Amino acid sequence: MSKAPAILNIEGVTKQFVLQGQEITALRNVDLAVAKGEFVCLIGASGCGKSTLLRIVAGFEQASVGEALMWGMPVKGPDPTRGMVFQDYGLFPWLTVRQNIGFGPAARGRPRAEIKDTEDRFIELIGLARFADAYPHQLSGGMKQRVAIARVLANDAEIVLMDEPFGALDAMTRERMNVELQRIQRETQKTVLLITHSIPEAVFLADRVLVMSERPGAIAAVYDVKLPRPRSLDVLSDPGFVQLTQTIRRHFDVQADVG
Repeated sequence: MSKAPAILNIEGVTKQFVLQGQEITALRNVDLAVAKGEFVCLIGASGCGKSTLLRIVAGFEQASVGEALMWGMPVKGPDPTRGMVFQDYGLFPWLTVRQNIGFGPAARGRPRAEIKDTEDRFIELIGLARFADAYPHQLSGGMKQRVAIARVLANDAEIVLMDEPFGALDAMTRERMNVELQRIQRETQKTVLLITHSIPEAVFLADRVLVMSERPGAIAAVYDVKLPRPRSLDVLSDPGFVQLTQTIRRHFDVQADVG
């Protein structure tokens, strides 16, 4: 784990809600610290509370017990410093790539010259200069997701929160996007907290992989990924990669046997 200071702390978070008159505990006593610049992947079975935890960090929901803190300050609601990237892209269909990326700075009243510089920088970062004036319906799924990531970064997000961002992509595009996301994170040094159901994807991307138990969700195991960066797809056949992937997979096999 990085020696950088913690940008995010989750302290004793429990989340309960009522469904059809029955109280459900989605999360129980979750503790987590994420260092500035760290890439953390969160994996777990469907319904274990991963997305709920991410929404608490984003400020879309509040914990029933405990709290999420950013730079030591309680998260009370959504904020541009915590940007969310969803599986369904969430782009504005009536805006071009350039306009989608510049939407946040424009909404904050930044000068036009600064907005254009920001748009240019992130269009270049995601490699879509030829598509700067294209609309979302004219883009592939991978292109749309790159724009969604750039839009969050252009809005000065310090933490990028990603909920299964590549789940709707085909396998080849998903692999390319993993390489691209790793490059973007390396170049921007942003902190990333990403949810995925793919163990290989988590090991490929992360500095740490956090495994959540079945509901009520809690951090059941933490795996440090010590593979060198930058990582190309060749690492998928590296013995260290294969061994760690198998170790994490066995963790889920044990959960299934216990269940």
